[in-house]
Amino acid sequence: MEAAWLAGVDGCRAGWIAAFVRAQRTEVRVRMFASFADFLAAAEAPALIAVDIPIGLPARIGPGGRGPEAAVRPLLGARQSSVFSVPSRAAIAASNFGEACRIALETSDPPLKVSRQLFMMVPKIREVDVLLRGDASLAKRVYEVHPEVAFWQLNDGLALTEPKKVKGRPYEPGLRLRRDLLHAAGYPAAILDAAPPAGAGPDDVLDALACAAIARQIAAGLARPFPDPPGRDAYGLTMAIWA
Repeated sequence: MEAAWLAGVDGCRAGWIAAFVRAQRTEVRVRMFASFADFLAAAEAPALIAVDIPIGLPARIGPGGRGPEAAVRPLLGARQSSVFSVPSRAAIAASNFGEACRIALETSDPPLKVSRQLFMMVPKIREVDVLLRGDASLAKRVYEVHPEVAFWQLNDGLALTEPKKVKGRPYEPGLRLRRDLLHAAGYPAAILDAAPPAGAGPDDVLDALACAAIARQIAAGLARPFPDPPGRDAYGLTMAIWA
């Protein structure tokens, strides 16, 4: 029987970019989707999904943050700024940035506002959250990951020394470092060197492939959650970054 598909997914400016892989093969498919629901309807029907999006939203945020962020930041050295602080569920539900900051201050200890970078992700966080809360079987096969933590794992537990962007623009030494790690993990050079789909950047493709590499690790029982054991929110959604 043919091996099931797995997927790594990353948000980008045009929607979601997905890297479909099989557990034991080098076959890779990279495609864009306008919504996460569109991705879920893909013909590959991945049995396991590793997505770069916060999953599990607490009612309150305590010292150290939601949990996953605090657990992985010490691993990443200079790259730890890529791990944004996730606010409470009520702050994620806010209709505008000012309201989100007000609610975040009221539901965190010590009080902490929402960063602009995290607020830009809010529509995608909500999109995935609604789908997972509405489908328990889906929630069991969708795992939160983070590209920089994935690259840390692919780099034998060492933080990467180069950023993937500098002043918002792709940074070739950092992209080359990530391509090399993905190639060592078994990805074909043709996939790594291909032009990104319209609506995505070269870093988005590499991040999706890194997420897919962790999907393989999870499927093989080789990944672990940060923190371990994971927490859960009021809806039972697991709160952990896997690597």
